[in-house]
Amino acid sequence: MPREVVPTKTPMPEQDPKERVRNFREVPYGYTEELAIQEALRCLQCKKPTCIAGCPVNIDIPGFIDLVAKGDFLGAARRIKATNLLPAICGRVCPQEEQCEKACVLSKKFESVAIGRLERFVADFERETGQIQRPAIPRRTGKKVAVVGSGPAGLTVAADLIQQGHEVTVFEALHALGGVLVYGIPEFRLPKSILEAEVNFLASLGVQFEPSYVIGKTETVDELLERFDAVFLGVGAGLPHFMRIPGENLNGVYSANEYLTRANLMRAYMFPEWDTPIKKGKNVAVIGGGNTAMDAVRTALRLGAENAYLIYRRSRAEMPARLEEIHHAEEEGVQFRLLENPTRIIGDDKGWVKEIELISMQLGEPDESGRRRPVPIPGSEHRLEVDTVVVAVGQGANPLLISTTPGLKTNRWGYLEVDPETGETSRERVYAGGDIVRGGATVILAMGDGRRAARAIHERIR
Repeated sequence: MPREVVPTKTPMPEQDPKERVRNFREVPYGYTEELAIQEALRCLQCKKPTCIAGCPVNIDIPGFIDLVAKGDFLGAARRIKATNLLPAICGRVCPQEEQCEKACVLSKKFESVAIGRLERFVADFERETGQIQRPAIPRRTGKKVAVVGSGPAGLTVAADLIQQGHEVTVFEALHALGGVLVYGIPEFRLPKSILEAEVNFLASLGVQFEPSYVIGKTETVDELLERFDAVFLGVGAGLPHFMRIPGENLNGVYSANEYLTRANLMRAYMFPEWDTPIKKGKNVAVIGGGNTAMDAVRTALRLGAENAYLIYRRSRAEMPARLEEIHHAEEEGVQFRLLENPTRIIGDDKGWVKEIELISMQLGEPDESGRRRPVPIPGSEHRLEVDTVVVAVGQGANPLLISTTPGLKTNRWGYLEVDPETGETSRERVYAGGDIVRGGATVILAMGDGRRAARAIHERIR
């Protein structure tokens, strides 16, 4: 007899909003063993699972969930790691609701299985119980690969190629490893200790890491090609975009990149114990509707803002941020100012931000992105008192590496053009993936790019 379907996901315990809004500790506590089994038992174990196709690296989702349901948590972790070496990270920051969980058969009538929460649970279980299994590394092939950038795409390439017996060196411009995972995502969403554990695992397999090494300045790609058999570029898209409105050069205006890098990577929230200063605004406006904007506005609250405004020119329904992050922000007291758009930032006589001028918007017909186009309402300008403005309206490709590497083809947005089957760029033996190819992408898509490029590199150099 078929068992009764539980219509809703098993809730995951998390910090009380009133408590967490004043600290940087991780918000969700994660499933207990009992809760994980309870959620795993909701999986229908479909004969033709559609969830796997929804995952860019094709994790055996029904297989690992079945092991969780049976209480074999280590077996489940190892089933995932056959295709994804960063499950603790993906379980926390991947947009599962738009990928594997969206494809879950249950979601046609009920809430999907909480695949991401289960992925996080088994990864944490393996790490916290100290039972991480190291894969067998074959004899060295003598071939060398340089990976530029230590974000999710670069780490995936490094993991796959070291397991093929090749020597891998990862070059990172920052002093800390992890790329956007370490500078862009706050501790309350992805603790640094999780990332460090994943990087240390790759180091234990033999991957060499060279932090504070800027390819394009310390050494060029052409120079790398003289001493490596192939080069992978996973440098992300770290050039912040601004709105090009009056007042963006005032004191107290940050790009989201700078704001989050100071807070996350440089631990500005621990000033003066850490040396990084940051403007702890009383009234902070964050412009944008994506996950980066959500991270910035929630960071502003934790830095002590009395009013943290999220200003977005469309409605809540069009916001690109994850629903979970929007929900968490609302719980914490972020004030959403929807259908408003900045027209200028106004400063005081000392050059500091004191107000922002906004114009009300209404939604028109859908544009090329499929979202309804925001249209200004004439004469609706009004002002909001703020002392800090954080601009989170997207970012582009950093031109340094591209400008110092002749022959790299880019598209009209400045991102690298690659062969979609192999990830190879217009330069022979140079591959690329992640944000530097896609623009803003997810962790799991970047990992999919890395996996594809690693396969092609191995075929070429073995």
